[in-house]
Amino acid sequence: MKQKLPTLVAQARGGRVVRTPFVVGDDIDRRALQDDEVRSVLAGGFPDARRVVLTLYPAHIPEVDSGVTVLRVTPASGSPAWDFQDFSVQLRRLNLPEDLLGDVREERGSFLVAATGKAVQTLADLTELGGRAVAVEAVGETAGRGSKTREVVVPSLRVDVVGAKGFGISRAYFQQGIDGGKVRLNGQPARASSEIREGDSLSAEGLGRIDFKRVVNETRRGNFKVELEVHR
Repeated sequence: MKQKLPTLVAQARGGRVVRTPFVVGDDIDRRALQDDEVRSVLAGGFPDARRVVLTLYPAHIPEVDSGVTVLRVTPASGSPAWDFQDFSVQLRRLNLPEDLLGDVREERGSFLVAATGKAVQTLADLTELGGRAVAVEAVGETAGRGSKTREVVVPSLRVDVVGAKGFGISRAYFQQGIDGGKVRLNGQPARASSEIREGDSLSAEGLGRIDFKRVVNETRRGNFKVELEVHR
């Protein structure tokens, strides 16, 4: 992915909308996406998705879709339920290209599957899976509580400070996540003392993702008012 990314950025700069299949989000060097002539959308169907689709497009285009659809697969009434492993086996037996399928999540007896391309229609058309009747519905481009833009005041731009404030949790609790390797900055394991900058992405397992938009201003007391996009 790192070798291909400059080519995709160049194609988008030249006027094209380009999209990857699902790739591991941690493999994307987000610094390469900082281009005034190019906009990007990273989507995996879930705020903390491991596998994502990257869409790049010229800055003069107002907006493009993410290319990802989340579908809910539910055993029909009277059909026995799967456990996660059984469902994963049945999903593989559909022989869909792996790069068209993203993360899979269990949700109260149903399964949420992120998909792109032809895999979306294949899943949407299912009436049975592994000999069991199923109901399938598209739940949209994302599954979760959505995103919200927040302006918060922080004493520093350290990862532990901004992360705790952005997610609305204690700094000590967020530090536990950092120590446990559950927090990533631009796809790489985060350190508490690292500084977060404009364009950076901070993800925390079980909490979601924070996209650092900008420093709005610096207060008289030396604090920073920052704009964050918080995805949960």
